[in-house]
Amino acid sequence: MLTDQQSLILCGIMGMGIFVTGILDFLGNSVVLAIFTLIFSAIIINLFFWKHPKEENDQENID
Repeated sequence: MLTDQQSLILCGIMGMGIFVTGILDFLGNSVVLAIFTLIFSAIIINLFFWKHPKEENDQENID
């Protein structure tokens, strides 16, 4: 679904967004909370649908 770089970018946006909106006292705004909920949900859903890459080099070394 998302690449590793996209997940890191979303985590950074979420962290900085919580920091900035907390300082500016907008964290209680329902629109801001909805945006953060969508970003957090995308990150969590990506964890469940992450596919482990097949490492063929490890298989060859065992044989």
